[in-house]
Amino acid sequence: MNINISSLHFKADQKLEAFITEKVEKLEKMHDGILGAEVTLKLENTDKPENKTTEVRIKIRGNDALAAKTAKTFEEATDVAVDALKKQLIKIKDKEKGSEIIEYIDSIIGDKVSGNMSKYSKFKYLPSNVSF
Repeated sequence: MNINISSLHFKADQKLEAFITEKVEKLEKMHDGILGAEVTLKLENTDKPENKTTEVRIKIRGNDALAAKTAKTFEEATDVAVDALKKQLIKIKDKEKGSEIIEYIDSIIGDKVSGNMSKYSKFKYLPSNVSF
């Protein structure tokens, strides 16, 4: 996966970039359609100690997943953003899996289930030997 890390208003050190790369690469296990990632590190101009923002955008076929979190450290913000992205990727994958089931049902019964969901139950015609 191609990971592009950019920092605004400061220069990120190698340890921070390595930490972010390691965390973001783990997201590849969550979804096999990930094309790349863009990470933006920002220092907010506030009086609060929580002034470090990490924004992570995951590029996926068909759509993107985005999470931006602010914390006391960039490592903490990255952890929270990656956790949020994990949840998003699970939802995206489940949604894709649901559409695969509907396409499978369409091919079996020769009708467009997705266009008339009130007429059919999603799993009514799914054979018992097929698992998703």
